[in-house]
Amino acid sequence: MISLALDALAESRIEEAMRRGEFDDLPGAGTPLALDDDRFVPEALRPAYRILRNAGFSPPEVEARRERAELAGLIASLDDDAVRRRALAKLALLDARLEASAVRLRRDRSYDAKLVARLGRR
Repeated sequence: MISLALDALAESRIEEAMRRGEFDDLPGAGTPLALDDDRFVPEALRPAYRILRNAGFSPPEVEARRERAELAGLIASLDDDAVRRRALAKLALLDARLEASAVRLRRDRSYDAKLVARLGRR
């Protein structure tokens, strides 16, 4: 529900800006976008994370998911059992942290309402 309201608000702001001509003559107009690979980021968080990344910030969850993907790829190539066990332990720790972060985010739904209210005032 919050996501739909946020999407509608964003669309209306974009349409207003287009009518005012704010997107005319932007660098790269007419060329395809170079989209980043964000398949490890939950779909609902992708727009916010993209904004943060473009501003020079990288959310801890994104870094943890990237590290998890790299570690999973490394584990597949390990032959040494001791090294493999340590890597699997680290992977389990990363998974636990990511799950705890997801639970905390689901629990704090008041943030969604505050965000929509703040964006609606602009």
